Amino acid sequence: MTTVTAIKTDYEAVIGLETHCQLSTKSKIFCKCSTEFSSPPNTNICPICLGYPGVLPVLNQEVLQSAVKLGLALNAQITRYSKFDRKQYFYPDLPKNYQISQYDLPIVQNGHLDIELFDKKTGQVTYKTIGITRLHMEEDAGKLVHAGSDRLSGSTYSLVDYNRAGVPLLEIVSEPDIRSGAEAAEYVQELRRLVRYLGIGDGNMQEGSLRCDVNISVRPVGTSKFGTKVEIKNMNSFSAIQKAIEYEIERQVEAIETGGTIVQETRLWEESSQRTISMRSKEGASDYRYFPEPDLPPFETSDEYLQKCLESLPQFPAQKRQRYQSELGLSAYDARVLADEKTVAEYFETTLSQGANPKLVANWITQDIAAYLNNNKISINEIALKPDTLAELVNFIEDKTISNKIGKDILPELLTKGGSVKEIVEKKGLVQISDLGEIEKIVLQVIAEHPAEVEKYRAGKTSMQGFFVGQVMKKSGGKADPKLTSEIIVQKLQVQS
Repeated sequence: MTTVTAIKTDYEAVIGLETHCQLSTKSKIFCKCSTEFSSPPNTNICPICLGYPGVLPVLNQEVLQSAVKLGLALNAQITRYSKFDRKQYFYPDLPKNYQISQYDLPIVQNGHLDIELFDKKTGQVTYKTIGITRLHMEEDAGKLVHAGSDRLSGSTYSLVDYNRAGVPLLEIVSEPDIRSGAEAAEYVQELRRLVRYLGIGDGNMQEGSLRCDVNISVRPVGTSKFGTKVEIKNMNSFSAIQKAIEYEIERQVEAIETGGTIVQETRLWEESSQRTISMRSKEGASDYRYFPEPDLPPFETSDEYLQKCLESLPQFPAQKRQRYQSELGLSAYDARVLADEKTVAEYFETTLSQGANPKLVANWITQDIAAYLNNNKISINEIALKPDTLAELVNFIEDKTISNKIGKDILPELLTKGGSVKEIVEKKGLVQISDLGEIEKIVLQVIAEHPAEVEKYRAGKTSMQGFFVGQVMKKSGGKADPKLTSEIIVQKLQVQS
């Protein structure tokens, strides 16, 4: 394809997402087989998940509870009378030649998810509501491994692993309310945050625990008629979702503007070339010949059951972000970083419970600690620095027992070994010097040792002040009070000028 032109402003994209969330239950949706991800091929299987004649599936109650909780989190209606259906299709990794899913009475309907679009350049946040058409429960299929060619016959072949067959899934279908790649990526991220906060799945796209298909078309702005829809598959990251959509918008707009046509088809995102490529044509909806699953009875959700699920819900990321800003005075960026992972939010709030300054705690977690976690690819629960120790560190800095520099110097030891800030400071003699006379003595020594720099300062190069502060900190072993040091330096240089 030729180089695409910039997106014209007189077109808009119409985007809907179908997201599959793999649940982290220990057993499958209709049998007791393990769902362990790394098990050897075809070891977590039984007659039920393979669909042998005469076997009867039994619904895993944890799957139903997960569906209801996520439905409540999505501000949706919980269907009081629901059922399972057989979805007929034939594929090598579907051992029964049908999938147990839900069709006309899904467990969840008519919800919405609010997303926040954060502009890093301006720090501004815009909000948008994405409608949720439905959420339903179903079983996953197996996995095909395309092994290559047989050396004897020369023919290609594939292997099938049925371990994943019967693993519980929740499929979430959005309304076509999304208009850009950035909105789509943020929608999926917010959905993953809910899944993780609820503890019903890990949401790892790289492992396939969260899989997303995009339906996208373009149309002239101001028209209500949809364009020809194209489906995009094979996206395993949020950035891939955004890039694939942005590319596809440009491709479709360019095709329309140059007199071409958009074919209804399924396309794959090719990461290496950063483009979508055609996979297969899709002329219309498949005839799956749904009918009610005869081996599973319909089920009802009572008021008592819904109330119990409602009471078990945690405070969600959006609620935390709002609270961190309105009650703690944090920036939109800090609130977003702290609320992104439930474990980080819990760590932050536990630290605050020890009486530490919210803004200072936020700075340590979002900057120094976050950098350490990213570099070592670990979670905040794996570090030796516990919330009460971080609170102690922040309080020591705030009451000027130690400087911020000393805090950064001892942080690596706290992260890897833990311990008491007070004991480390006393053992290493790191208590901050706040005595006016002692700091003044060091300042005068530094001024005397650097006459050339003094002349530059007096000549109008006031930026030399930072040089003198650095020299005092060096001579004091980083223990001099930085603010007091700076004030004394300015005073002495001005007096001698």
